[in-house]
Amino acid sequence: MRLTQGTFSYLPDLSDEQIGAQIEYCLKNGWAVSIEYTDDPHPRNSYWDMYGAPMFDLKDAAGIMGEVKSCRAAFPNHYVKVNAFDSTHGVESLRLSFIVNRPQDEPGFALDRTELAGRQIRYTTRAYATDKPEGSRY
Repeated sequence: MRLTQGTFSYLPDLSDEQIGAQIEYCLKNGWAVSIEYTDDPHPRNSYWDMYGAPMFDLKDAAGIMGEVKSCRAAFPNHYVKVNAFDSTHGVESLRLSFIVNRPQDEPGFALDRTELAGRQIRYTTRAYATDKPEGSRY
């Protein structure tokens, strides 16, 4: 199963050259870039771990690409994404977010069905990745 979160998620994985072009676009717009990673890709898990500090003052896409490659090397079996934030309106608004690394095996999600009173049915999703403890999921 291929995880589809963020911009470009329905496209094939971006090459490093394409990732660099997107980062360059972010920098030209004055957006701050950060890198995050996780081994729990559930759609409601909005708290991925940050890799390093946000790069507010970096103006070179090559420097950010170096951080992306470093994060991939440190966490090869995790999801890694690049985020771009715009602070021109007085708040940090997420403008762009896309995945730049995936584990080789993406286990996907289970759909759990619970029957409630009055013929109500509740559906929830659960990531197969969380069946194992953190750090040993992939």
